[in-house]
Amino acid sequence: MSDTVHTNTGFFRAISSQSAGVSLELDHVTKHYPGQPAPAVEDFSMSIEPGELIMFVGPSGCGKTTTMKMVNRLIEPTGGSIRIDGKDVLSLNPNELRRHVGYVIQQIGLFPHRTIAENIATVPKMLGWKKERIAERVDELLRTVQLDPAAFANRYPRQLSGGQQQRAGVARALAADPPVMLMDEPFGATDPITRERLQAEFLRLQAEIGKTIIFVTHDFDEAIRMGDRIAVLSDRSRIEQFDTPANILAAPANEYVSSFIGQGAALKRLALMPIAEAKLGPAAGAEGPKISIGDNLRDALDLLVLSGAPRVLVTDADDRTIGTLDQAGISSVLGATVPVVGAPAVTP
Repeated sequence: MSDTVHTNTGFFRAISSQSAGVSLELDHVTKHYPGQPAPAVEDFSMSIEPGELIMFVGPSGCGKTTTMKMVNRLIEPTGGSIRIDGKDVLSLNPNELRRHVGYVIQQIGLFPHRTIAENIATVPKMLGWKKERIAERVDELLRTVQLDPAAFANRYPRQLSGGQQQRAGVARALAADPPVMLMDEPFGATDPITRERLQAEFLRLQAEIGKTIIFVTHDFDEAIRMGDRIAVLSDRSRIEQFDTPANILAAPANEYVSSFIGQGAALKRLALMPIAEAKLGPAAGAEGPKISIGDNLRDALDLLVLSGAPRVLVTDADDRTIGTLDQAGISSVLGATVPVVGAPAVTP
């Protein structure tokens, strides 16, 4: 056996032993298909920290999925380098690489002739895990994605709803505990209610497992809700802006990025801001509807509008009122002021 094979085996063993994510670097990556006048991806560079959830957002055909697929070499790059935990993926066996990188797609991709348990066990079996270890992992993952093993392990994909199938797809991608996950519009085929529930469940799961994730979407609202950072991509996977959701909403880099944000940027920003960021008014003697300090400012504004109350009571984890919040307090967090109704106009 060659030194390279020994080294790669050690590398896969090392990254598999890590409980959280690893670094991911794309350095001047290019993909140029033969016979095409322009590259599909041109000079793409990005550094991703261990445990980050990075959203690729852009229009159809801009190259975002092509860029993501080069990470696990489903598409081979024409130029540049891609490094997982410092190791160039081009130096690795592509089949072995894919077994150590989780992959979730919109069509889910469950094998229809296999039970849910057998689907989840696919990669661990390829890696030679013992039956007892596989059974324990399948049971653990089904519980993690909130599917009762007793009820779902022996069902076939056709016997599950779309949302349940998507949960099973996520469980299969996590089966070998990969440090890196690639997710290609995984919730795009579900209805809005199911999609919002799956997003919330995955964020809860990511808070526990801390994988390094590239998540492709065309939905900017999904990118805002899910991502630690967002890469807004244009043609040939050109990065127009790469920053946190809050920074992109507050200061879009150009008109192209602004077009993705659309209307209601202030409301979207409020959804990212916890109530704790606002200066609360006095609680003594105040009355009104209650909201938890753990909620966000968009929730507080919604409650103000729906209740018609001049202020809401902010409560702590023990349901004790610790302050009040009104519209002016919410606006001040955005750096805006609320005009006083009936105040005389100021003329220059």
